[in-house]
Amino acid sequence: MPETQSSSQSARQATQSSEVTRRDSEPLSTDRGKTTIADSVVTKIAGIGVREVAGVHALGGGASRAVGSVTHRVGIGDPRSQGVSVEVGELQAAVDVKVVIDYGESVPRVAKEIRENVIRRVQGMTGLSVTEVNVEVNDMYFPGDDQDDSE
Repeated sequence: MPETQSSSQSARQATQSSEVTRRDSEPLSTDRGKTTIADSVVTKIAGIGVREVAGVHALGGGASRAVGSVTHRVGIGDPRSQGVSVEVGELQAAVDVKVVIDYGESVPRVAKEIRENVIRRVQGMTGLSVTEVNVEVNDMYFPGDDQDDSE
């Protein structure tokens, strides 16, 4: 029986939350107009949210970090969006991130904290419901890795 009640509650909450709101309870769409949020805004918010998590060394894979470094130096890239891709709808967003984790960190713990922080940041700043945050750990940083590049 409790499962039925929780299903009923979920359906009721989904119906009640058809109007997406920000932290301060202002709707994104009213009879006076509609607010749209660009993918690039959500990408930057998510990227900053990922970087705030302890144990994340960098975003992106090796190739994307190299290309991102070059494009940033010539002034056409934004390092905050490197390694992050999003799909943004009118009410929801889905986020994919590629990260490099520091050696010795718990990958499951870091991934969990990434998900929680990205959801908190994106939902809190945009009012969009984050449906998923997919985390791809594609490398691990070992102390001294930077020294190999300079030799």
